[in-house]
Amino acid sequence: MGDKEKKKKDKTSDRVTLKKEIGLLSACAIIIGNIIGSGIFISPKGVLEHAGSVGLSLIVWVCGGGICALGSLCYAELGVTIPKSGGDYSYVTEIFGGLVGFLLLWSAVLIMYPTTLAVIALTFSNYVLQPAFQNCLPPFIATRLLATICILFLTWVNCSSVRWATRIQDVFTVGKLLALVLIIVVGLVQIFRGHYDALRPSTAFEFSEDPSVGQIALAFLQASFAYSGWNFLNYVTEEVVEPRKNLPRAIYVSIPLVTLVYTMTNIAYFSSMTPEELLASNAVAVTFGEKLLGMFSWVMPISVALSTFGGINGYLFTSSRLCFSGAREGHLPYFLAMIHLKNCTPIPALLLCCVATIVILCIGETHNLINYVSFINYLSYGVTIAGLLYLRKKRPNLARPIKVNMLVPISYLIFWVVLLGFSLYSEPVVCGLGMVIMLTGVPVYFLGVHWKNKPKWVYRLVERVTYRGQKLCYVVFPQEDPSETEPLTASKATD
Repeated sequence: MGDKEKKKKDKTSDRVTLKKEIGLLSACAIIIGNIIGSGIFISPKGVLEHAGSVGLSLIVWVCGGGICALGSLCYAELGVTIPKSGGDYSYVTEIFGGLVGFLLLWSAVLIMYPTTLAVIALTFSNYVLQPAFQNCLPPFIATRLLATICILFLTWVNCSSVRWATRIQDVFTVGKLLALVLIIVVGLVQIFRGHYDALRPSTAFEFSEDPSVGQIALAFLQASFAYSGWNFLNYVTEEVVEPRKNLPRAIYVSIPLVTLVYTMTNIAYFSSMTPEELLASNAVAVTFGEKLLGMFSWVMPISVALSTFGGINGYLFTSSRLCFSGAREGHLPYFLAMIHLKNCTPIPALLLCCVATIVILCIGETHNLINYVSFINYLSYGVTIAGLLYLRKKRPNLARPIKVNMLVPISYLIFWVVLLGFSLYSEPVVCGLGMVIMLTGVPVYFLGVHWKNKPKWVYRLVERVTYRGQKLCYVVFPQEDPSETEPLTASKATD
């Protein structure tokens, strides 16, 4: 009996599957590291521009964090009820079926995450090159080249080891928090010295023009870009140690912390800059450093570069798992669901994310796509949380280790409907284009996924490409760990 148990244990230890190396600390680092990227250094300008006043912009930042908290509570329930990697995509596919899940996957893989990665990478390269081009913008080619090198390097790291990737995330998350703490401390010193004219209630709510509801909605979309990434831990659920405990704990710690840091950072900005100066700045943190840090102003570009470097790593790590999950469900080529035989990393999915991001980088300027990316983000969030309500009604007896109050998803969806409605009214072209690109996935789904009886030559071609890809990347299909989905399966049987 002892020999049999030993053989069984050895067989389990040799299983080629995604490794569980994400503890509570790394889980918090993934959430914080994905949220705090380039957004806090880009979005303050857009939020202020659309809000129209300092006071209202600060309210938008606080409320934006509150909305993320509501959404993250819903995702905590979904994450422990449907313990699969892939986040929104996995939940929507499980609840609404293949077509809705594929449309979400299509828009995310095609534009949402490559564009976000491109924006963060360009912010990284701009801040790194800024000291060398103090009186002008860095050359177009130089920024693209450095951003591409950064993407390629971090793709190699993520392909080589999950442990390396998570350690980079841990270290750079601490680094970016220290950078923001520096901004906050310097800002508080300014406030204690009496430099807070822009923050006085009498001036904070002075509007250049009366803000419309549509403009406020766009201000929330700008803030949502800075907060995007709060749901990314759900993309790597299968790699989290004890996900039913650590997933909600990480969410409860990370979201309030980021909201506090973001709000205090914006208060610090306004302690040294007038609204006009902030709107005129192309690099808010650099302008802040030049005004207050004197000879140590070089600290700010380096700090932002560290922050964005960690953000790129986090987005690559999590978005590649989305491709991996989509391929495993049969919505993307099966080759993307394979992992390295020894490193147990999803190399094909990582390479797809890398290539898609570099293509977006080559197309041109990506900063103007923030509203567009944020619209698709919010659209996917709303559909996913609506799925939570639908699942509650459809399968009330499903095992739910966490069960949030119904007011939480309902409150989020009310805000979601208002925000997207007024965003469509204010920016119909931008939001409409997002809907069009998402709907282009409908014919792709029916041709590539739903159509089962394809010509034999198509299957032979796919098999040939898959075989060559396997030899090139040294990858195989992972073996599933039945213990992760056993509670869900059991609940299905009794439902």
